[in-house]
Amino acid sequence: MLARAIHRRSSRRDQPFVEVACGALPETLLESELFGHVAGSFTGATGDKIGKFKQADGGTIFLDEIGTASPGMQVKLLRVLQEFEFEQVGGTKTFHVDARVILATNENLDDLVNSGRFRRDLYYRVNVINIELPGLRDRLSDIPMLAKHFLEQVCAESGKKVRGFTDEAMSMLQRHRWPGNVRELQNIVETGGAPGQDRHDSH
Repeated sequence: MLARAIHRRSSRRDQPFVEVACGALPETLLESELFGHVAGSFTGATGDKIGKFKQADGGTIFLDEIGTASPGMQVKLLRVLQEFEFEQVGGTKTFHVDARVILATNENLDDLVNSGRFRRDLYYRVNVINIELPGLRDRLSDIPMLAKHFLEQVCAESGKKVRGFTDEAMSMLQRHRWPGNVRELQNIVETGGAPGQDRHDSH
């Protein structure tokens, strides 16, 4: 949500906003997802594919869970973040893009660098403007706004008409410790059915 807000308030607001969940894909698929591929570059690559960086040209690309990137992917990311140039998987043509890059991680990158799991040069490249968001348990006043936002999304996607949360349900949400942070809140709203059901009692 913060990445989208930054995009909407920038001069790039009329250009694409592209999001990639880096931790959800293995390295081979992530490389194709980010940079695209040419037909025949690997089994199943029946046609050319435009990657997310190219899709975000002129706009913003948001790379979530960047701390999960493999050493090989970190090398590729360092190049594109330094030079904004890359090649598609299996291709030889060099593409240049102009995109704002926003990254997020639940990991402590300092610790990952010190343990050798995250490249120091990549760390210095990405750590330009650092915005640290406290855990949801430390900003309980945000829960009503976030819960309302997620509920509106669920209603829009499902066609259901739900007005909101009962006071009891909201009180339960604000008493919970949220070890899964905002994603856990989103999951509770998406899978809890009608607000205030026993689903909330178990959390």
